[in-house]
Parts: sequence; structure tokens; C-alpha cells
Amino acid sequence: MSVGAFLLAIGLPFAIGGGWLALNVRGAAASLERWSAANAALRMQAQGDLGPARTYMSAGVCRAFGAVIGAASTLMVLVALVELLG
Repeated sequence: MSVGAFLLAIGLPFAIGGGWLALNVRGAAASLERWSAANAALRMQAQGDLGPARTYMSAGVCRAFGAVIGAASTLMVLVALVELLG
């Protein structure tokens, strides 16, 4: 398998997933924020700490990471296409 096909196979799913988070399609970033908060609360409860749960990543930060991943993956897909077609 050539390098271009490998980069295309790896880059395309990450470009779609990063764009999904960056554009907050169907509330993806917000749901990840709620999921993270619920997991933090469960972890603190299991440790015996009944205080408020700390949040580590907001929906805005998640969207920013999604934008970076989407942009880098799109660049990887473009490099793969140049390799395959050139």
C-alpha cells in the first residue's frame, strides 16, 4: 500500500471528526462537555469527595481542538491526494 493511500485512509476520518467537533454538529462539543462533567462527578463521588466537580475542558476548548485536528487532517488528505495523483 502506498503512502498516499495510507495518509488518505487515516486523514479522512479524522478530518470528518475534527470538523464535526469544530462546527458543533448536533451539539457534539456540548455533549462531550456534559459527558466529561458527569464522569468527573462520578469519579469524585467514588473517591468520597462530595464537592462540586471540576471541569477540565469547556465546549469552546473542545471546538478549538476539533478545528486544529480537522485542519491538520485536511492538510494530510491534500498531501495524500497530491501523492496519489502526482
